[in-house]
Amino acid sequence: MCPLNIVHYPHPVLRHKSKPIRRVDSNLRDIVKTMFELMYEAHGVGLAANQVNLPMRLFVVNLASDAVEGEEFVFINPIVTGHKGNEEKEEGCLSLPELYGSVKRPEKIKVSAYNLEGEQVEAELDGMFARVVQHENDHLDGVLFIDRLSETGALAAKQAIEDFEIEFAARRDQGEIPGDQEIADHLRQLEQRYC
Repeated sequence: MCPLNIVHYPHPVLRHKSKPIRRVDSNLRDIVKTMFELMYEAHGVGLAANQVNLPMRLFVVNLASDAVEGEEFVFINPIVTGHKGNEEKEEGCLSLPELYGSVKRPEKIKVSAYNLEGEQVEAELDGMFARVVQHENDHLDGVLFIDRLSETGALAAKQAIEDFEIEFAARRDQGEIPGDQEIADHLRQLEQRYC
């Protein structure tokens, strides 16, 4: 498998709806380890599989953004329910670096997922943890935080989003990023292995 890297908007995998994982093997454990390393390197608190060009329903979280501090959480095949309350806070995304915007989300949620040991974990979350889980879970459905911006927020982000699109097109023209068909084939191969 290719080395994992965080992909930037508008990479097609960011709009890909991920499929449930059916098997956990040593390679998937290595993928999770690498995802945490990439997340810490980028000073993030969460990272979804789509963001590293993988089509699986998986994300990792550490609210401290530090391997030594905080606790590492792995969410496999998460289901988010029990939305309560409403709060608006600023969000960013490692796939849209240095772009921030206010997003309204439920303040409290329930989440059910599996960990790397295959154990089902259920939790009621609020505050920052609830927001990060909702943000990462959105990724698994091909939804980005920019899709949830208000009309004013979207207008403020418009130029930055266009800049990402121009940079992506230039990198693709230089052969640094494969074409859509090659990306689709890559995702299909991984889905056949894990989903």
